[in-house]
Amino acid sequence: MINEQILVNVTPQETRVAIVQHGAVQELHLERSSARGIVGNIYWGKIVRVLPGMQSAFVDIGLERAAFLHVADLWEHRAWQHNPNRQNGTGTATHRKMIFEGQSILVQVSKDPLGTKGARLTTQISLAGRMLVHLPQDPHIGVSQRIEGETGREQLRNRIVSLLPAGASGGFIVRTHAEAASDSELKADLDYLQKRWQEILQATRVTPPQSLIYEDLNQAQRVVRDLVCADTQNILIDSQETFQQLQAFAQTYAPEVVPLLSLHRGERPVFEMYNIEDELAGALARRVDLKSGGYVIIDQTEALTTIDVNTGGYIGTRNFEETVFKTNLEAAHTIARQLRLRNLGGIIVIDFIDMLSPQNRKSVLDEFARALSSDRARTSLANFSALGLLEMTRKRTRESLARMLCEPCPSCQAKGR
Repeated sequence: MINEQILVNVTPQETRVAIVQHGAVQELHLERSSARGIVGNIYWGKIVRVLPGMQSAFVDIGLERAAFLHVADLWEHRAWQHNPNRQNGTGTATHRKMIFEGQSILVQVSKDPLGTKGARLTTQISLAGRMLVHLPQDPHIGVSQRIEGETGREQLRNRIVSLLPAGASGGFIVRTHAEAASDSELKADLDYLQKRWQEILQATRVTPPQSLIYEDLNQAQRVVRDLVCADTQNILIDSQETFQQLQAFAQTYAPEVVPLLSLHRGERPVFEMYNIEDELAGALARRVDLKSGGYVIIDQTEALTTIDVNTGGYIGTRNFEETVFKTNLEAAHTIARQLRLRNLGGIIVIDFIDMLSPQNRKSVLDEFARALSSDRARTSLANFSALGLLEMTRKRTRESLARMLCEPCPSCQAKGR
């Protein structure tokens, strides 16, 4: 069993969360009071510009920059795909017909503003609880892919269907926390989410456009809802006020988490006690050393992240191919951890050291896929290209750690030269 501990460091300026497994930091989450993320927030927006050529629109949700809505993120567009003949007897649906300038529209933020880009929006609303995610517009009952075994998945689906009140609309995605939940716990989560949806609908009738309708939980509360799992042994918080707030929150929404909460009473902040500050500094460095003597170079650009693996001082004991293979295997685990630690997203290109053996390439690819399997963010991994490069994507919803903690150097205009 994985021995996991969650450390919560709170200051007036920011809340930082570290997930530690067997003494090694696996994930870092940070939220600044002055720049809190808005992913999950729901707004009653106003369409200010439609771009038919780009099949997109800009929506004013009351932020500094207008947010971006693509036709693929329109719930109406998805419904049209399922039933292409529903209007005028034709199978043609245009973005212009679905939305228009000046229209009020209910939207949810799917990606925070990144760099110069505004927030990314969707009209397919989802409300996350601890055990369920409510999809008000979609009658489908889905189960998290992390829950294995088709028999168990089908049983969970049937349990949710049996708990739905007569005439209930919308669907649900069953989260991993639901596996060990009782029917009463599932029903409480289900009722809570449906009640929140009705409150959101009611708010659209009385709230002016460009207004926030629903705000997602703060970083500390998301620990209880999203980060606690069966492997979590302890949640250590170094703020008396936050500790009491999380106790009250957990007692209402996740009673099983209450015994895991504890208050750090030391004079030094919890991150200092557990050397998390050193891990933070390392997560901002370009070079990551491997235990074998090799190293990895990570460069983050606007378009993609490139990762280069090198043998460095590692000379191995037998032959060069085995040296390369062992370095690449170690690098595969290190890279998977660094992606989580740094919250790197988008397109990622990895240049492992060239391997002559097809079997070795397959082994490194399989090992990397296993290392990625524990990632909370959705990843997609391709095969080695003809040039020996490995391409992958990792879902990006928030800024990377480096972009949250650092700013471009004014002396070199961020060239680093």
